[in-house]
Amino acid sequence: MRILLVEDDPLVSDAIVRGLATAGYAVDAVTDAESVQVHLDAAHYDLAIVDLGLPGEDGFTLVHRLRREGSSLPLLIVTARDGLDDRINALDLGADDYLVKPFALPELAARCRALIRRATAAANEMVVGRLRIDLAGRRAINDDRRALELTRREWSILECLAHHSGRVVSKERLIQAIGSWDEEISGNAIEVHVSRLRAKLGEAATVRSIRGLGYRLDDA
Repeated sequence: MRILLVEDDPLVSDAIVRGLATAGYAVDAVTDAESVQVHLDAAHYDLAIVDLGLPGEDGFTLVHRLRREGSSLPLLIVTARDGLDDRINALDLGADDYLVKPFALPELAARCRALIRRATAAANEMVVGRLRIDLAGRRAINDDRRALELTRREWSILECLAHHSGRVVSKERLIQAIGSWDEEISGNAIEVHVSRLRAKLGEAATVRSIRGLGYRLDDA
């Protein structure tokens, strides 16, 4: 499980990274909101931990922006602000939980587990257009209720695109997604696999080519 930590205090950040690493999480830490999108575009995260008092764009604005852009990433606020209005504002803007500093690292880890567990249960099935994607069962079912016969690489590409549905995914990111199956796959090979996947999807959904940028999974 991978977590993105947005915290500008280096001492707090280091403590959280170490504590969550002990609990079995991989944590990428950034110090400002402007760095968040770069990381979200480059990797899949199961949770983001966000401090409210960030330099530049604050945590409230970051949470609001992510939700406005359609992100369903679980968001856990960690902050020294313990006022009721701050809690209500953060939750209304789209945060999933709110933890006041100082806190015990075991409690933070427990809240992370709860949020990820809840999100995983909700995210085991995704719908794009008339395509139903069963992530747990590793199946894609079209509007005729027929499971598509996908190769391992085609499934890996579809899964990666589904996690970024409506957003452009680069060829490099798709190569990473199927890296466990083929360590030396090329960009041209990605084009071939995408073309075959597109044909199998038919009219249920489509993979659009965005010239110079990559691919995007959309409604047909």
